[in-house]
Amino acid sequence: MQKKKVNGATHLVGSDNVFRDLGFPEEEAVNMLARSEMIIQIKNILDERKLTQTEAAKLLGVRQPRVSALYTGKLNDFTIDMLMKWLTKLGKRVTINVEDEDVA
Repeated sequence: MQKKKVNGATHLVGSDNVFRDLGFPEEEAVNMLARSEMIIQIKNILDERKLTQTEAAKLLGVRQPRVSALYTGKLNDFTIDMLMKWLTKLGKRVTINVEDEDVA
């Protein structure tokens, strides 16, 4: 993180990845950010459809406690592969974008 002075006060400016800012190794931080973004999308879809956890579980082909874990943010309980499959079951197309890192 960078330090920035505003009106005489020093502030820390975070990066584009909160997990990196918290000190996780880069590979883990990227993975955690991807999983958290997919979890947010899934939760938003389920909320928009006003599904109960039981209804969501049936739609996703899992038991209700798995949906509960999703809603309580148990990030480590979910793999990218699983979340991609769930998004597909919810009618979403998942794409992956690979870019060169900024070398500054």
